[in-house]
Amino acid sequence: MKAELVVDVSVKLFAGPDGGARRVLEDVAFRAAPGEFVAVIGPSGCGKTTLLNIVAGVDRAFEGRVRLGDADPWAARVGYVFQEPRLLPWRTVFENVALVTEAPEAGTIERLLDQAGLAAARDQYPQSLSLGMARRAAIARAFAIGPELLLMDEPFESLDEATAERMRAMLVALWSARPTTVLFVTHDIDEAATLADRIILLSASPGRMLASVPIAPPRDRRGDPAARQALRAEIAAVQRGDRDPAPIPSL
Repeated sequence: MKAELVVDVSVKLFAGPDGGARRVLEDVAFRAAPGEFVAVIGPSGCGKTTLLNIVAGVDRAFEGRVRLGDADPWAARVGYVFQEPRLLPWRTVFENVALVTEAPEAGTIERLLDQAGLAAARDQYPQSLSLGMARRAAIARAFAIGPELLLMDEPFESLDEATAERMRAMLVALWSARPTTVLFVTHDIDEAATLADRIILLSASPGRMLASVPIAPPRDRRGDPAARQALRAEIAAVQRGDRDPAPIPSL
């Protein structure tokens, strides 16, 4: 199913320590076209993970609506990559990736592991993997279901930059071969600029949508340091409220 993702969260409340209600998100509304890669940026504690959980259907106690086409997204095939890999320690890499599929076509899991750089590690158990390898396995597992929507919650957090850069390239290769709509949470503007078609910018808590910033140029032209600095300046200006966002054509 190729369908537009519609997210409209009017209010999301959590219980406060005094028994009252604390606003976590409010007035967060955007759309993602089929196959669009959307990054969500905001400071720590602004509700980014909560937003993913709402879209995934893990958290349904909110005011608003979330739709994938004419249906609830949680009725579709949704891949979710968490901050931690969450691999089952008693299963091998191959078994962890294959676990989410009932009857994968012959060679499907092998191809995914090969693209993720895990072919040689297919029979290893999670405890013998580096953090980068475990996260690659988690990403491969998310793609194994053929997701109609892929949610990713800071999947490259705490990796060294060289490893994270390789992981981003792997993700783009997997996504290009298996296009799907992606909602990707990060606090790293450079990471968002490398991966995304568009950036959704959230305020500090309670998270409000400040802007939707399109990233105009192709991904293979986004490595210029001066252009990255221009994007950082654009985001900072939006956060301060100095100006409305515009496409960044020079990246």
